[in-house]
Amino acid sequence: MWRPTCAPVTARTRSLSAREVRRKLTLLPTVLVVVLLATSSWLRLAPLDAVSRRAFAHGRASVALWQHIGLAVGGTVLALVVAVPLGAVLTRGALRRSARVPEAVAAAHLAAALLGLLVLLVFRLGGDTWVVAAVVTVCAALPLLSRAVTGLRGVDPALLTRARAAGVSPSAILVRAELPAALPLVLAGVRGSLVMSVGAATVAGFAGGGGLGALIAAGVSARRMPVLALGTVLSVCLALMLDWLASLPLLLGWLPGSPARRHRDARGRRRRATTAGT
Repeated sequence: MWRPTCAPVTARTRSLSAREVRRKLTLLPTVLVVVLLATSSWLRLAPLDAVSRRAFAHGRASVALWQHIGLAVGGTVLALVVAVPLGAVLTRGALRRSARVPEAVAAAHLAAALLGLLVLLVFRLGGDTWVVAAVVTVCAALPLLSRAVTGLRGVDPALLTRARAAGVSPSAILVRAELPAALPLVLAGVRGSLVMSVGAATVAGFAGGGGLGALIAAGVSARRMPVLALGTVLSVCLALMLDWLASLPLLLGWLPGSPARRHRDARGRRRRATTAGT
């Protein structure tokens, strides 16, 4: 009976030691907490005029933050639902040549240009919620699609040949072998999509799209540094925190083929070999 061995497309990644994993798990959250506490202390000590107090009244900063999280995470989830099936379609049959297009766009760093064009579309159509959500979703879909295509195309051909020789259906090969092997790269695309979604939602806020971008725009238009600083710090911290959260499955070894999982499996094999030898 054929059993898939999820050989991941992560040949260039090395196994992380336990010390490196602990550092990656603790360093960034610690830095973000320090930055947020320093910003909060500065805002409490800074002299705020009526305009700044009005911008912070009634929990408007918290509302903007949660709205921004909803736009970024929701856009990334929608992009994931669209990009992974589309990547699977582009790596099949006559469409294989088309699969090089998203990879070429990502390699040429055209995502920033796409982000600029889509933000201009927001300014043209207005900052309605559906417009901003559509722009964020499209911006998030590009890195996801590129990573999904790369991961699916990089599966070991010998594994696919053995599966076809065993009579496994193409859909079963996709679900049981190709997608699990491509998961680490797809997750890397999720991390990039979350960061790009935060940036797209921030810029769209200048067109009335809400979120932290609206807070930054209010600080710029009113020339109030406390309002501008709070919106900027929250946007940067949010992007870094979402990226860190999306990296946890790889760092903790939850995915097959992740460096932490490979390190843990290798350590287990060495322990079993030592036990068998004694």
